Amino acid sequence: MRAFTSVLFGITLLATSVFANPDVAGGPSTPKQKYDYQSDVARLRKIVINSLYSHRDVFLRELISNANDALEKLRLTALTEREVLEGAENLNITVKAVKSEDGPGRIIITDTGIGMTPEELTQNLGTLAKSGTTEFLQKAESSTDTSGTGNLIGAFGLGFYSSFLVADHVYVASIAAKSSRNPEPVQHIFSSSADDSSFEVYPDPRGNTLGRGTEITLVLKDDALDYLETFRLTDMINKHSSFSSSFPVYLFTQRLETVPDDEEETATTTASEEVATPSIQSESDEDEVVIEEAAEPLQEKTEKNLKTKTVTVDEWVQMNAQAPIWTRDPKSITDEEYEAFYSATWKDHDKPLAWHHFTGDSGSGVSFRAIIYIPSRLDESYWREGLEGSNKDLRLMVKRTFITNSLGEDALPKWASWVKVVVDAEDLPLNVSRETLQSNKFLKQLKSIIIRRLLQTLTRIQEEDNEKFEKLQEVYGNVFRLGAVEDVKNRDKLATLCRFPTTQRNSTSLDEYLENKKQGQKQIFYLADMGKSEADLAKSVFVEKLHARGYEVFLFGQPLDEVFVQNLRRWKKVPFQDVAKAGLKFGDEETDPEEEKALQRQLTEEYKPLLDWLRKESTDIVRDVIISNRLVTSSCAIVADAHGYTANIEKMMSANNNPTKGLMHEFAKKQKILEINPRSPLIEGLLKRVKQLPTEEEERDLDAEDELKEVTSVLIDGALVRSGFGVNDSNEFFSRVDRILRRSLGVSETAPTDTSVKPAPPIDPELPTEDEPEEDPLRLFKPREEVKWEVEEIDDEGNPVNPPTSHHDEL
Repeated sequence: MRAFTSVLFGITLLATSVFANPDVAGGPSTPKQKYDYQSDVARLRKIVINSLYSHRDVFLRELISNANDALEKLRLTALTEREVLEGAENLNITVKAVKSEDGPGRIIITDTGIGMTPEELTQNLGTLAKSGTTEFLQKAESSTDTSGTGNLIGAFGLGFYSSFLVADHVYVASIAAKSSRNPEPVQHIFSSSADDSSFEVYPDPRGNTLGRGTEITLVLKDDALDYLETFRLTDMINKHSSFSSSFPVYLFTQRLETVPDDEEETATTTASEEVATPSIQSESDEDEVVIEEAAEPLQEKTEKNLKTKTVTVDEWVQMNAQAPIWTRDPKSITDEEYEAFYSATWKDHDKPLAWHHFTGDSGSGVSFRAIIYIPSRLDESYWREGLEGSNKDLRLMVKRTFITNSLGEDALPKWASWVKVVVDAEDLPLNVSRETLQSNKFLKQLKSIIIRRLLQTLTRIQEEDNEKFEKLQEVYGNVFRLGAVEDVKNRDKLATLCRFPTTQRNSTSLDEYLENKKQGQKQIFYLADMGKSEADLAKSVFVEKLHARGYEVFLFGQPLDEVFVQNLRRWKKVPFQDVAKAGLKFGDEETDPEEEKALQRQLTEEYKPLLDWLRKESTDIVRDVIISNRLVTSSCAIVADAHGYTANIEKMMSANNNPTKGLMHEFAKKQKILEINPRSPLIEGLLKRVKQLPTEEEERDLDAEDELKEVTSVLIDGALVRSGFGVNDSNEFFSRVDRILRRSLGVSETAPTDTSVKPAPPIDPELPTEDEPEEDPLRLFKPREEVKWEVEEIDDEGNPVNPPTSHHDEL
């Protein structure tokens, strides 16, 4: 442990001192070999540095990927040449940020991989688009040895040049692994500047400090110094490279620690002694990297007056301790491992509701592994975002290296954008920057695969776990409705997942409703009024007779319910019927006895005077007035005609801020029908008053007519309100109610109200001066005086241990 820490720390200090001083980094005594970039290559190199990458953060991903490839090459080469493992025992990658008050900051990335000779430094780094990984793979594929090619990431030979996105100057120190062809390798340095048209390769004046591998030192630009912050590097590694390498990736950190002042050794000991040490086991299992247990922390002193001091402790933290569990057999993974991976990847401490781990082949030659997680809650921003949605929780990887969370034109629909997915493909057509995918058939297939697997998981929960499905409904009920609206291809599957309250049950599916429908019933009855509770909807005038006769009615109170029904239109060939619209049919009208039909005709004839009176008084509000067959206790209701707006649709249309809705909108608003209940005593009394009015031949009673008109207006306006509509003139409506209340209480209708009020002060056009202090809006929330708390110690019986000298006055 001490040896590993000393090597890491010593190398870093030496690199810092060497590369901080240009005179030391290849001084006059060091022979340098200078190479010029070709003119076309130099121009292309500037394009790579300045235009190829859209985000500077990717430089660290590229360099860690290169380091991983160097380690993989070493591991594969060691299968046939054991001597390459000499020089450095540990297979790992380290990242360290070095802040400097005198000069620019630096970032140092080190690996103990295969390393490079001076010729390879010149060819691989000095030649643009020269991929050593690609060449290595070509040799491996042409070889008779079929032991595999490992997790090799590089492809284009451009990743190294992403260093110049953040660095003015880059030094690459490297020493190749010992081999039969190179038994005595020498450590060399590649040096290049972002603006230079040349580069240098020369022996490292420090000698062999690495043992084996490569060390890249980035001298940062002035506008890239924020990359020296530990939290910034941590975020970048977690996002792009936390799973890309099977070898440990360590980040150098510093923290403050309080230690005993009398222990000099403790104050000078770095926390790197406590870090896990990666090492290679015996020859029988040399491919496995193991971690030794961390040393136990020092025990705290128990003395009360022990003097302590705060020291800065250096610590190497492994950034990829969380294994990529999607590469393992699902049968070997516990629920705790799935939950831990979910929490670490998406920083969500609530356990997921469910997950689905699977492998597949797209059919276009791309194999992949994936895990789909269903979170236990929706983000607060979900419903505030547009319908295009966001796939920020999708992590698309290629060989365990994060590439993107955007599928471009093939993004998941809004209803599925909340799902958290990891997809790791063996190979995908990447753009040269490796930041985006080239549009291909796999992306379209991936969208369909994720949605299909998600629906399979949801359906399995519905069938096997009622308790978990109830939780799903609580969180994603509206999401399923949205999906049934926007995803035509999967509409039926999503509609099956939807649950709605009814007049008979709290939660019912569409299939369960059809199982409960009455004989002869040819419609699915529903009532929609967004914002209303189930209890309020159940008391609606529109469901009185349906409920009394035992028919089940869906109660839709969510904003998406009406849209859901309008898009679905029918279920299993049974159409939906809005009970707030005219033409309500129960399905058994043909079986009604002749006496009932005759009674209906008789009532229509009997109430003809009242119907004519109401049609004349409600010309501007409704299209017609008829005898109702849906009311039981209520006196009247206003329903929408077949081509008119119900109250719920009218609310939704009013919420649309389009000022020019057109003539059809106005026409639909007026398509209302007033239905009256002939069994209501109020309607019977109103009929009697209408019949008592003098005919045109006789002398008219204007007072009686005015009073009846006022009663009729209140009746119609009340029907509008009770049916969910708004009255045309609310002020006039309440004025009529006020007059009726006055008459019922024996108060004169003309008795004036005292309208005297205090007048406003005189006009004062003078503006306030700048010297006047503005009123503090938080003044009301500030305490007027300091609040103090006093705490006293009490014994087991509640008595003060050290009672104060003053008496308490709480009572």
